[in-house]
Amino acid sequence: MLLFLYICSVITMYDAIEKFKKFFFFETADSSIPKIVGGSAAEEGQFPHQASLRIKEKHFCGGSILNKRWILTAAHCLAGLDASRITVVLGTNTLDKGGDLYRANITIAHEEYDPRKIKNDIGLIKVDKDIEFTDKIKPINLPTENYQKIDSYVILSGWGRTSYPGNSPNELQHIKLKVIDQKKCATMVIITRIPVSDTNICTLNQYGEGACHGDSGGPLIDGDEQVGVVSWGIPCARNRPDVFTRVFSYLNWIKNHIKEDESQTSE
Repeated sequence: MLLFLYICSVITMYDAIEKFKKFFFFETADSSIPKIVGGSAAEEGQFPHQASLRIKEKHFCGGSILNKRWILTAAHCLAGLDASRITVVLGTNTLDKGGDLYRANITIAHEEYDPRKIKNDIGLIKVDKDIEFTDKIKPINLPTENYQKIDSYVILSGWGRTSYPGNSPNELQHIKLKVIDQKKCATMVIITRIPVSDTNICTLNQYGEGACHGDSGGPLIDGDEQVGVVSWGIPCARNRPDVFTRVFSYLNWIKNHIKEDESQTSE
């Protein structure tokens, strides 16, 4: 009887997680390569912090360079994946050629990441060797203050799909997205039963503009600071908010993990 209940609970949890996966903006290794909906192609070197996370040479999530060893991304991009399967490509706008390749050495999904509530959706990747910075490969700054500029515009970059379902470009895309009020955001996504909290940032543009599958884990920036990480939304660009993990809420978490690693390395 106990075994039956355990199996049922596992199946129920699996079904719930599979149900919520459709709200994540990421691609599996077998999915078609993704694009931002309504965006435009980025210029070479325009987003030197941009990372492409890949499995078997196929892009599945985005990320951003924090320093010579660490990449910031979403926890749901890392959950259930062995680090040895992930490669990180930097310094290119195209998915089919160019760029410098690094292998993931360590992956860290937030210890309290909850895939059902999509809570604490933030993660880190440590690459196997020092990243060589160039004009096309540079770190992004972490935010110096909590981003609270409602109705202001921030910039998303990534290789998410152009439509849902839809085909993909080969070129890195970018788009300006308008930040909206948290309460408005929560009301507009209430159908998902996924909570929106102060640890999120929400954006909303007109129909046909926004994040999509393949953008997950990628950077939302304000000037030279990263304020958000692509987390989830109602696919895709259908006049519903895109929801990001608020980087400022996790500054201590990020810095502590990086600092801990640096202290161990110096010993």
